[in-house]
Amino acid sequence: MATPTHLQQFEAACRAHGLPVTVQRRRIFEALCDRTDHPTMEDVYAAVKDTLPGISRTTVYRVLETLVRVGVLAKAASPGAARRVDPRTARHHHLVCQHCDRLVDLDEAAVPHRIRLSDVAPQGFAIQGYSIYFTGLCAACQEKTAAARPPKRTMRRPARTTKRPKRTIPRARG
Repeated sequence: MATPTHLQQFEAACRAHGLPVTVQRRRIFEALCDRTDHPTMEDVYAAVKDTLPGISRTTVYRVLETLVRVGVLAKAASPGAARRVDPRTARHHHLVCQHCDRLVDLDEAAVPHRIRLSDVAPQGFAIQGYSIYFTGLCAACQEKTAAARPPKRTMRRPARTTKRPKRTIPRARG
């Protein structure tokens, strides 16, 4: 459940951007407040469709884009994975499972070194923020992968019990 502080921040952000606090925006925001995962747009739609009869996927998508724009949600996506939203807007990084696309938060303090980039102005780019995605396998996928592998052969090839007949090659005379 969204705390009064979360709701006040949400309402203040909407009003600061000249947006009315609609029932749809509020319910979608409330549905995300307690989540610690990074739901896809489809996950959010599934979470609110019963409490907002008649809401469309398009409306959910537009509301989420609006909430990202006003700063109460963040986008979280890794290449090749579905676009997700992140209720946690403070700077943090992510661990991404390459098998199941699970996204896990990683506090900024876990990455001790700051990144130093050379001047990017010549490329015409103004950096406004960053997030680092570390890729690998989550614990569940590591277990599945280990269980699916055939056991390693530890036995040596058995010794031959019969001798091969000697092969004789006739010599060329000359």
